Amino acid sequence: MRTALREFVLDDSGMPESDDYLVALGPRLRWHGDGRATTVRRAWLDTFDWRLYRAGLTLELTSGRGTAELTLTGRDGAVVAAQQAGVAGGRPRWPGLIEMLPVGPLRERLRPVVGVRALMPVARAASTVHGLRVLNSDDKTVARVTVDRMSVSYPARAVLPPRLAVTALRGYQAQADRLADILAASRGVTDSAGGALEAALAAAGRHPGDYTGKVSVRLVPQSPAVVAVAAVLEQLLGTLQANVGGAARDIDTEFLHDLRIAVRRTRSTLKLAGDVLPGGLAGRFRPEFKWLGDLTTPTRDLDVYLMGFAAMAAGLVAASPAELQPFHEDLARRRAAEQRQLARGLRSARFSKLSTEWRDALGSAAGSRRGRPSAAQLAARRIRRAHRRVLADGGAITAASAPECMHELRKRCKDLRYLLEIFGSLYDPGEHWQAVRELKSLQDCLGEFQDTEVQRGEIRAFASQMMDARTAPAATLLAMGEVATGLAIRQRQARSEFAGRFRDFASPASQHRILAMTETAAS
Repeated sequence: MRTALREFVLDDSGMPESDDYLVALGPRLRWHGDGRATTVRRAWLDTFDWRLYRAGLTLELTSGRGTAELTLTGRDGAVVAAQQAGVAGGRPRWPGLIEMLPVGPLRERLRPVVGVRALMPVARAASTVHGLRVLNSDDKTVARVTVDRMSVSYPARAVLPPRLAVTALRGYQAQADRLADILAASRGVTDSAGGALEAALAAAGRHPGDYTGKVSVRLVPQSPAVVAVAAVLEQLLGTLQANVGGAARDIDTEFLHDLRIAVRRTRSTLKLAGDVLPGGLAGRFRPEFKWLGDLTTPTRDLDVYLMGFAAMAAGLVAASPAELQPFHEDLARRRAAEQRQLARGLRSARFSKLSTEWRDALGSAAGSRRGRPSAAQLAARRIRRAHRRVLADGGAITAASAPECMHELRKRCKDLRYLLEIFGSLYDPGEHWQAVRELKSLQDCLGEFQDTEVQRGEIRAFASQMMDARTAPAATLLAMGEVATGLAIRQRQARSEFAGRFRDFASPASQHRILAMTETAAS
């Protein structure tokens, strides 16, 4: 498959239906119709968080005349991989996980980019395509020109101006370049600013990469703190709501993951900075967001087990992966039941009421006239206080400290991390990145310690329940015991690494970074 040399957009005001007008664009070359126009259905696939586009890739599904093909291209339009879209039992239905695709180069190229996310249509369109061959004076085809009249049907209906794509044939690059220059200089013809996907999305009022699960509000240091906090909470609500449909439909596990992060950030914001909101909003809504967090916890916990199951089975020494399989089946049954509960909760009147009332409350809070403190002043005070607590709690931990001390420190670190995320736009990006990086290293160690302890207890509980229900043979229970032993080893390793991780976090340079960063923003 040849890559288009150059693409153009035509001004279609008053343009005739025929392509005969193109002859005037290249008087030194002759144009020859390449058969009748054909209609092609098109869909562009990506993950909900645009992993392909962010990696410089575009995946297009084209179908027509009983065929369907998936084509993966790079940012320059070069074809990376292509294959027929059919699978055993028919064509794949989207959204769907990467396993829907047949084993082959396309699937293998997509897997490391897509990961656990589902592929889903981000745009759909129908194109009437007319091919033209460009002949030189020797009747040799030097280039092909494709005229594409595209109508977008999703995410909104729109009709695009015709697009031209010039493709050079081997050995005639110079003549194809000359043709492209002629077209570029012609009246009513402009270079395309992007590919067909960008054009389809722009016509529908969207753009690639328009979703992110990160806190991306640009705060103004001198703005009232109440306005800043309300703006962050409003964006978090938008992120939460964007993931509700995918989590309820169980499209992929990351919808629930992003939804939970938005809920946790909301709860932390209300806890750590909610006192600047008027009318006791923090106290009024914190119980409802706790309910939402509790609703989402069981399914996510089981997702973590199931996603890590292959590695868990691969780490067995005395037992075999087959002996652990009944545990996997038990987890899958539990997960299916919890997912049904989750979907009911997300579709409930209680959740709908929470979303509506919370958005209205934030709209009122954003209009507050309370000017003090400023966003930068609030951020500096709360970040420094959270930082001091982490230093104090971490410095008090010794080799003899109880596991509960590590758990409490982990919660203190989470508070600091959320504050750094909420107010991150107030700070120099490089300094902020380094501060988060140093904190994350400590958090990873504490998280490994806590998670392994929790999972050991849960595996014992699972084993007890399976034994009572007589759903697992003795070999499976023994394999689960080996898994629990492996978790205990990992926990001890995390505990042994803690002192070094905390020492790095509490270094004079790290402490100075937090102090200087917040002082600069608040000044």
